[in-house]
Amino acid sequence: MKIAVIGLGNFGTNVAKALYERGHDLLAMDIKEARAQSIQEHSSKSVAGDCSRKEVLEDLGLATFDVAIISVGTNMSGSILAAMYLKEMKVERIIVKAISDDHKKILDKIGVTEVIFPEREMAVKLARNITTPNLLDYLPLSEDFSIMEIIPPEEFIGESLSELDLRKKYEIQVIGINDTHADKVELLVSPGHVIKQTDRLLILGTQKSLNKIKQLKGFQ
Repeated sequence: MKIAVIGLGNFGTNVAKALYERGHDLLAMDIKEARAQSIQEHSSKSVAGDCSRKEVLEDLGLATFDVAIISVGTNMSGSILAAMYLKEMKVERIIVKAISDDHKKILDKIGVTEVIFPEREMAVKLARNITTPNLLDYLPLSEDFSIMEIIPPEEFIGESLSELDLRKKYEIQVIGINDTHADKVELLVSPGHVIKQTDRLLILGTQKSLNKIKQLKGFQ
């Protein structure tokens, strides 16, 4: 997959390195020469250039890329212009790091694929993990449904999925189990699987049904 990361601050640099390590054809770009040079060994190509100039993006062949990730710090105008030009160049997926809600509104108007707030999202996740230790991860799928990874409540331990009958009692579905002792994840879980203390459950449900699970004994 051809991916461009535009803006090589801490976030952009770490994303670029992670994508390159996964074998993607990665273009790393920043307006500062030093930043572009610092990531040469962790990219297919690194360049210094101004993303707010359409001709620069065109000369780099961005129109042929599958994904573009824009993370240019506090340079809101540069972020907006780059997103607009990439949209005009018909880049299939454009992901932009926003710095404010107003910034997001403009990006949504342009029609980018996704707007992210990494710091805000990490803060919410940290607060959730501190206040609810049993909740390991949380992924909203839509306004109605989410996936949670949880440490099983006390009353689940030693019971099979068929005995617990979670779909009937709580309107949730166990879609996977991470056995931390065996270090393996099962996605096609047998109804006869007996829940162990070392299991981590991936459950799907509405927010209302997931809240019911949080009220169980042993779920902090």
